[in-house]
Amino acid sequence: MKKVAGISRWLHLIYLGNLLWAPVFDPATGWADWALVAVVVVAFVPMYVLAWHRPDLVRWCCTVPTVVLGALATPFNTGAAVLFVYAGAFAGLSESRRVAMRWFVGLTALIFLFAVVSTVELPYRLWGLLPSLIFLWLIGILQVEWAERDREAAELRIRTARVEHLATLAERERIARDLHDLLGHTLTAIILRAQLVAADPARAREEAAEIERTARAALGEVRDAVTGWRSASLDTELEAARTALTSLGVEVVVRRDPGLTIVGSTEHELALALREAVTNVARHAQATTCHIGIEARGGELCLVIADDGVSSRAPEGNGLTGMRERIAALGGLVRRTGSAGTTVTIAVPLRVAT
Repeated sequence: MKKVAGISRWLHLIYLGNLLWAPVFDPATGWADWALVAVVVVAFVPMYVLAWHRPDLVRWCCTVPTVVLGALATPFNTGAAVLFVYAGAFAGLSESRRVAMRWFVGLTALIFLFAVVSTVELPYRLWGLLPSLIFLWLIGILQVEWAERDREAAELRIRTARVEHLATLAERERIARDLHDLLGHTLTAIILRAQLVAADPARAREEAAEIERTARAALGEVRDAVTGWRSASLDTELEAARTALTSLGVEVVVRRDPGLTIVGSTEHELALALREAVTNVARHAQATTCHIGIEARGGELCLVIADDGVSSRAPEGNGLTGMRERIAALGGLVRRTGSAGTTVTIAVPLRVAT
């Protein structure tokens, strides 16, 4: 996705070709006209590149210099008015909607000014300025919409991370209170019964059995207290999958995109889905190789588990049904296919997963 966006940004420089109309079609073109085109291109391209890499510097290092450059060049080459379109895009990228609209109005006024004072003859003057006037508003407003959408998405990710963090803190506090109340009482009971064993050997068997029962009850209470707190990790599940399948003679090949950063809630669900899928491979597949892939493609985060074992046509059990329900809650889906072996693909939208 990022590579495609980068290529698209470079392709937008093709609009600088508007600078060539006047020198190419004007019979009176001289070396000074071509020199002006070269100076504009050489001066503008670094500002264009900077705009995408340093949004914090756009206003003073890109938008304002681009407007100045356009104001100097447009009187002699109306195709240079395309720089006002780029300036409008910069404003839409870096400014609020209200401030960007002010830029659009100011740039429109400049275009009307140069329609009067340009040295280019009519009607060629208007042919050079009118497209820039139209595209200034069209591209500028689109850029404002895209920038606002990106800012809203970033704010949503921040809010989601904060909610998850606060929920984790609240759950830790609850567990701390539960463990204190549960274990304080239970351990005290165990200590007292151990003392009775030491004091009355005749009751040793009875008290030892009671200590075991109390200890098992305490273990169950601790497990209940921490239910829902531990978050499954993909790295942990990948290592567990490798260990479990290797012990059965299954070769495990893992391919994971190192650039992916997955939010905690999504990683937890994906880890549980991986656990279920690997369990099915171990129980039913009779495979010799299992490929596990985690990567982003087509706007989705995909977890793929593929084995070369026996393809099962049996109805889905509770495990796979539960996996579908968990992934559906994230806006994703689970696909199971296979003729030679079985492939399970879990796909979650990238906007939810990262």
